[in-house]
Amino acid sequence: MTIRGKATSLDIAHLAGVSQPTVSRALRGHPSVNPETRRRILAIARELNYKVDKNASNLRAQQSGTLALLFFEDPTPDDSLINPFFHSMLGSITRACARRGYDLLVSFQQLSTNWHADFADSHKADGIILLGYGDYLESQSRLQQLVEQGTRFVRWGAALPGEPGVSIGCDNFQGGHDITAHLLERGCRRIAFLGHASEHYPEFRERWRGYQAALREAGIEPEPELQADAITTEQSGYQAARALLDAGQSFDGVFGASDLIALGAMKALREDGLAMPEDVAVVGFDDIAMASFAQPPLSTVQQDTKQAGEVLVDSLIRLIQREPVESQRLPVRLVLRESSRRPG
Repeated sequence: MTIRGKATSLDIAHLAGVSQPTVSRALRGHPSVNPETRRRILAIARELNYKVDKNASNLRAQQSGTLALLFFEDPTPDDSLINPFFHSMLGSITRACARRGYDLLVSFQQLSTNWHADFADSHKADGIILLGYGDYLESQSRLQQLVEQGTRFVRWGAALPGEPGVSIGCDNFQGGHDITAHLLERGCRRIAFLGHASEHYPEFRERWRGYQAALREAGIEPEPELQADAITTEQSGYQAARALLDAGQSFDGVFGASDLIALGAMKALREDGLAMPEDVAVVGFDDIAMASFAQPPLSTVQQDTKQAGEVLVDSLIRLIQREPVESQRLPVRLVLRESSRRPG
């Protein structure tokens, strides 16, 4: 096919037998365009050597063509202050943005700053992905302000009723239930839960609720003295396990509400000469890279970070395009390793 001069989207529309808005939506990867139609439009665009003028397109749409990813500080032993669970999700989000034709602006925000207002009057990004937020009750009012000022955002967190905005998260309850059921199946009867079980940390609370449900299904009433508060750090997990051991609590299983908590607990158990899993079976939640390299390798609940990144980006783009979007819970799966497997 031959086009005089520089090809336009109207030329593509004519050759594809569709409207010009359909061409625009197809080139942006809009899900409303039939896959076969989109393939035909992209093939014609390639043949015509058509290039999208992003500046003109963004000017017409009053959009920047950029998404912002905001990390919030987490206490870590290194200088990153980023929860290692989010490292793999960053790669997935970056690739998902590239596939959809969006640039990604990555920003590190301290919880003490007025991050909820930073993007209110800014045109740096069309929408925001939030990863991490610290104490949920302290951040809730800021999330609500984002809703009220019309900022389009999605966040990774517990997808529970009544929360401000759109939340994408894993099925924390099911994961907590299933990993506890695994410990019960291998013979554990006194299972400690290390992690906050309050509304301040809704993900941990859901995992704790799943833990309780699995115990009760097995005819075991949860014991409050076997729960110790901990945030997502190895040091906090170590201190929580140390507190139970120093108080003389006996237990044959440990469920760390995150892998980092579980890894810290393993250090405390080794200090007391306890073998894993022979004396105490240990499990975590997240399946971060360090879990498989622990000694012994850590059993855990895997969250699909690839799917999570794709759903976060897709949900945000749909919000930007003023389409209805609902919070979602993504499935989890168990990854069982030597820290909880029955010897022999």
